[in-house]
Amino acid sequence: MFAFRYATVNLFTLNIKYGVNLDVSRMSKKNKQKEDKSVPVPQRDKIEGFLTIRELQWTDNQKKFIQLLQDKNTKMVFCKGPAGTAKSLLSVYAALNAINSKKIGEIFYVRNPVESSTHNLGFLKGDLHSKLDPYLQPLMDKLHELLPKQQVERLLKEERVKGLPVGFLRGLSINASYIICDEAQNLSIHDLLLITTRMGKFSKLILIGDIRQADIKNSGFEKVYDLFDDKKSSDKGIYTFKFGTEDIMRNDILAYIIEKFEELH
Repeated sequence: MFAFRYATVNLFTLNIKYGVNLDVSRMSKKNKQKEDKSVPVPQRDKIEGFLTIRELQWTDNQKKFIQLLQDKNTKMVFCKGPAGTAKSLLSVYAALNAINSKKIGEIFYVRNPVESSTHNLGFLKGDLHSKLDPYLQPLMDKLHELLPKQQVERLLKEERVKGLPVGFLRGLSINASYIICDEAQNLSIHDLLLITTRMGKFSKLILIGDIRQADIKNSGFEKVYDLFDDKKSSDKGIYTFKFGTEDIMRNDILAYIIEKFEELH
């Protein structure tokens, strides 16, 4: 432990006796700015060691998406595309790599716990975590697909993977986290405003959705996607990204199925 001593200087004496021209007001302002920048940001400690992340075969477009997510200038990304294009998997992959590089301390998974437009699950028993388990299952699947089982268990034990429904985000400031907003097509403009304004210092926010699978009538995802699809937004670090049927990884036949369903519109 080191003890630091601070010297007190009489600025008036320096000005008169030694002819040193000091602008006190400017110095005070400059020192204040330095103090503001040094204010610590509440955040999780970085993980010890490294995760063993599985490498997969990506399409060229998916590689571009990973590069965009890993770019230090990227703060927020709105991504849309059909089912099976690995939107969620790519986001989790980038988040795990960010944890490995010590850029963030945790993954924050956000999803609107809306039920299917044609099916109702009814009352779910248990506490908040138990009720959310079915909605967090897609995230757990991606973690198990990319990491060995023991490393997934470690992340959960250390509480480096968190999940909350949209309604519980108000008032939060999420720092040094990789925020993944899944199924964003089930969010209203109001919900999207709430989520995008939760991002704190050193965090990155990814919003992914497929408007074809919206379960609410007032989805705001497409409108907000178009709203930020401009140069001014990209200059601020906010980007949009689109996947097509050529990027489908889940099953080759999905591209054909999606194209057939498009004929109904």
